[in-house]
Amino acid sequence: MWAFLLKLTGTRFPTLCGIGTKLQVHILYSELPLPQVLLILPAKKLGQVSHKFHEDVYTYGATNLSQKISLGDTDILIPKMGIGAWAWGDNYWGNLENDSLEDYQAVFNRSLEAGVNFFDTAESYGKGQSEGYLGRFNRDVDQVVLIASKFMPYPWRLSKVDLTSALRSSLERLHVAKIDLYQMHWPIPPVPIKTWMDAMAQAYQQGLIRAVGVSNYSRRQMLKARDRLAEYNLPLASNQVNYSLINRNVEKNGLLDLCKDQKITLIAYSPLAQGLLTGKYNTNDPPPGIRRFRYRKGLLKKNQQLVELLRDIGRNHGEKTSAQVALNWVIAKGAVPIPGARNVAQLTENIGALDWNLTQDEVAALDRASQNL
Repeated sequence: MWAFLLKLTGTRFPTLCGIGTKLQVHILYSELPLPQVLLILPAKKLGQVSHKFHEDVYTYGATNLSQKISLGDTDILIPKMGIGAWAWGDNYWGNLENDSLEDYQAVFNRSLEAGVNFFDTAESYGKGQSEGYLGRFNRDVDQVVLIASKFMPYPWRLSKVDLTSALRSSLERLHVAKIDLYQMHWPIPPVPIKTWMDAMAQAYQQGLIRAVGVSNYSRRQMLKARDRLAEYNLPLASNQVNYSLINRNVEKNGLLDLCKDQKITLIAYSPLAQGLLTGKYNTNDPPPGIRRFRYRKGLLKKNQQLVELLRDIGRNHGEKTSAQVALNWVIAKGAVPIPGARNVAQLTENIGALDWNLTQDEVAALDRASQNL
């Protein structure tokens, strides 16, 4: 007797190989290894089996096989990597003259085809333009799209009503009735954390959001937010912070370990250190704009040695790029990277970080090489 229980959902979609069928395989119970289950799928009928559910969720289709994970201690399942929409319409970190709406639309569509359906944005990105683009793209699809956005507690925003008002504006731009993950963007005073968490809990109770997260919170601030939400029986789902091989502060200060212990997902923004880990920049060709002043020549020189190691490791995994290895390292550390993608070429490279794993020795080697950056 076959000992497994599955739930299948799917839609037809265009793939790189033509028209195919995408199935999401929810493995609720299985005594068989995943590959055996997938081989059985086309030929065997599914029987009802009453056992304890497993939490493994996979995308089974023409493009990839990606395991899903829980967003914190919630029932929301997200891919191991998301898409950061920071640069969609926001030129703070670079020039957008060569970008187009068609580029962003193609990134969105191709992401969904690859099973990467988790998008992170914020009201402050491009003064709402990033949310607007994402909402426009989301209107035209019938697939599940998971959206994370953020509330910026500007100093002139002093009450819970300000959060609710900003949230409703984000909902309108995103063309959704509910945001999957709503995050505090920064712990900016003077309003105390407990007040904002009260507002978040009210938004959850009103059905406007599915989960609460924070961003750029320290260990102490995160625990304050967690404790306040607990009074509403609401978990803190995530803390989004700067994390990459270039910036490992969350390991050094204990935030990453605390997140794991408390079942709070650590979402890593700038997982490629704004392009440094792609190997695109060096001392002779530094990053443009404000990044030129952020990343000095000394760091660029050390980074080049790290990039060479990333490339060496990539060659051991079917010619993976330095960026793909760097993203896989973040995943190996137990975090969810959300690299940006302004065109399909960047997205395709990012997606290549999924569905394979660095060895423990390779992770350790990268740890040593980046220790003093």
